[in-house]
Amino acid sequence: MIYSVTGKLIAVGDGFAVVEAGGVGYRCATTTSTLAKLPSRGNPVTLLTHLYLRDDVLELFGFFSEEELRCFRLLIGVSGVGPKAALAILSTTTPQRLMLAIAAGDAKAVKAPGVGPKTAQRIILELRDKVTTEELAGGAAGAGLPGLELLAGAGEASPQGEAVAALVSLGYGQSEAAAAVAGLDPELPAEGLIKGALRKLSRGV
Repeated sequence: MIYSVTGKLIAVGDGFAVVEAGGVGYRCATTTSTLAKLPSRGNPVTLLTHLYLRDDVLELFGFFSEEELRCFRLLIGVSGVGPKAALAILSTTTPQRLMLAIAAGDAKAVKAPGVGPKTAQRIILELRDKVTTEELAGGAAGAGLPGLELLAGAGEASPQGEAVAALVSLGYGQSEAAAAVAGLDPELPAEGLIKGALRKLSRGV
């Protein structure tokens, strides 16, 4: 398998980038997030890759971060979720938000064009345990994202403070996160507070 491609960025299009390495241009399908992080054309770049082979389809996918590649591989491992759907999901949310949404069982947060409620629920069902044990503990927390490690049982602050910190680390505003946590059962552990807050935020409450 091709682990990565390092070379000169020679072209960028809608959903893909072309990296020239050793005289060969490698077309990598990718997400809007990776496209936004690419340098200008002509500059060196490295993309972590996944070679997709099924029937008569052979396609290379490239990502700027290990977290995005990891999530992509998890998603395409779900029955009924192909590479296009995986790219669509990762183009509408960050890997960290996706992992927390899956761990919290929040199917409404797993949304993207072409991804319906049934597919989102299937993603939750098939990945929830795997994401909780492998991705949150060994991936996002290991990358230094504050708050996410509490879902693996760590963290010494109050449950409310940990829940707010986790939501803030995922991009929610401090006041928005605090408001979402407020009103929830104060006896809930941090994980329960995060789940409840995510449900409120997904409904726009």
